[in-house]
Amino acid sequence: MKKLFLVALAFMGLTAVNAQDISDHAIGLRLGDSDGFGAEISYQKALGDNNRLELDLGLRSGNNYDGFKLTGLYQWVWNIDDGFNWYAGAGGGVGSYNFDNVPNGADDSETFLFIAGDVGIEYNFDIPLQLSLDARPEFGFGDFRDDLDFDIALSIRYRF
Repeated sequence: MKKLFLVALAFMGLTAVNAQDISDHAIGLRLGDSDGFGAEISYQKALGDNNRLELDLGLRSGNNYDGFKLTGLYQWVWNIDDGFNWYAGAGGGVGSYNFDNVPNGADDSETFLFIAGDVGIEYNFDIPLQLSLDARPEFGFGDFRDDLDFDIALSIRYRF
């Protein structure tokens, strides 16, 4: 019984050491994409000491198409050093693309679903500013997005 108590006490101590204070809210821009330049309005909401929800609404543009994409991710955040964190998450979303210059001259559009992972690194400045760099592999379900896409982006957010 003493060993079980000591193991539980050590586990709680390690959990307290890894716990951190992440911002309750953060809003800003996520810039980047693998298929042309895209911008997303990005919002983060803390769900606990080291968990959060990220919602991104993005506009995409590329050769002969425009579209939007809505992404939701659940993230786990781990502290590296003072203000410097890394995070990983999973989620999914929905998107829609409108294609121009279709061979028969007609406009074409498609709505699709996708699942996504997320891994990144962030720095929280002493002022309410956060910079992050992340990689988000996405697996799409639809005619246009039926494969693996690798999205890389730089984000800047205001924390409050």
